[in-house]
Amino acid sequence: MRTRFPGRSLGHVVVMGGSVAGLLAAYAVSHRADRVTVLERDRCEDDPAPRAGVPQSRHTHVLLTSGMMALDDLLPGLMSTLRDAGAPCLDVPADLGVWQAGQWVLRDNPSAPVVTASRPLVEHVIRRRVLAEERITVLVGTEATGFLGDSHHIRGVSSRARGAGSRGRCDIEADLVIDATGRGSHTPEWLAELGADVPAEDVLETGRAYATGVFHADGSGRAGRLRGFYIVPDAAQPFGAIVLPAENDRIMVTLSGPRGGAPPLDPDGFVEFAGRLPHDAPHRWLGTARPVGRPVGYRHTANRRRRYDSALRDRTGLLVVGDALCAFNPVYGQGLSVAAMNAVALRRELDRTDRIPSAWRLQRTLLRSARSAWDVATGADSPMPGAVGSARRTGPVDGAVNWYLERVRAHVPGDPAVCSAFRDVLFLLAPPSSLLTSQRVLRRSLLHPVIPTPAEPSPHRGAPDRGAPAPRTTS
Repeated sequence: MRTRFPGRSLGHVVVMGGSVAGLLAAYAVSHRADRVTVLERDRCEDDPAPRAGVPQSRHTHVLLTSGMMALDDLLPGLMSTLRDAGAPCLDVPADLGVWQAGQWVLRDNPSAPVVTASRPLVEHVIRRRVLAEERITVLVGTEATGFLGDSHHIRGVSSRARGAGSRGRCDIEADLVIDATGRGSHTPEWLAELGADVPAEDVLETGRAYATGVFHADGSGRAGRLRGFYIVPDAAQPFGAIVLPAENDRIMVTLSGPRGGAPPLDPDGFVEFAGRLPHDAPHRWLGTARPVGRPVGYRHTANRRRRYDSALRDRTGLLVVGDALCAFNPVYGQGLSVAAMNAVALRRELDRTDRIPSAWRLQRTLLRSARSAWDVATGADSPMPGAVGSARRTGPVDGAVNWYLERVRAHVPGDPAVCSAFRDVLFLLAPPSSLLTSQRVLRRSLLHPVIPTPAEPSPHRGAPDRGAPAPRTTS
């Protein structure tokens, strides 16, 4: 298949969507492009702020260790810039009360870092860094409305400006179009309009819903105090909570429930809902915390993977990244990190040779970079009550694997070796298969008894106080 790219350059690249995935993809290809144009439907503020086009921007976000590494690989020094802007950095489980499989995870177990800044701050810092690249320009208040080309080759996009006094339709020619428009991507229907095959989809939906409230901390952090909670839902108990510090002395609290059990969106009902959690520590803290405004809800929690690696095999001029390619249940906190990993994989593939790879090869690379996150999210969601979809794992082998993984999860709280291996999988530092191939994890999970842990979150000996806000609770 011919790439149709001009020479050793990607030529003009148009990126649809100027959020995190779009900005990082634009930067990843900029060194091999003549110019990159990003189309962003929202008008971005000068300071970090939620945007209408990113409804999840008001909810809790996490940069996993893998995402931190990917961002610093792609944009060296970015994590230092984030921390200078006030982004909290936590060690997990040392800084958190993590409840899993009916127990608190020992905080002395081996830890790895995460960053818990708000989505608007992360996006703001990335945008400023990316737009410093002279080849990249952003057209704000502009959205794509369809593809130019035919069923075999995309040659650009049609677009329109949004808002009062906007101009009419405008065609933008491009040698490569990158779709980074998220879960609401229109690429499948636009391909169908051209007579092209649409991608098959792998879907797993649990019906979970969640809501996020913002609270102010009292600033009384001290050595050994908890800095948040993570209550992990599972097939035995369906309620979850994530309580994490963000910048500006705020605490982001996300509560989740099963199908038909969404958290209320009034402050009193939100706090009362936390009483359903399997341990009352987060509810005790919420009962004394000061809410800021009303909670906001979110229901788009399906895992959805579009197989563009097959649909685009005989087509050029189009790539799909981020949630438009592979979207995950947000309760696992993978989205930002996978967007960064997509971008690093894309850049490395472009740098393998002087010759520009085919669009199909680039698309396969992007899908592979999201594979571990997909396996983690669908593996955790498949046993959930009410889970439905083509990606649900229900065969005899899946049943045996799920039984074994339940044994692994039960050993995580009290066993440092199993905890470390499981954490590396959750943080996308190791593939899920590593839990099946590690002799040490197999032996300890199958042959050793579960080690009981204290009824309250254990103190962490030697945890330094980083001066960040701390929830008020027993530790």
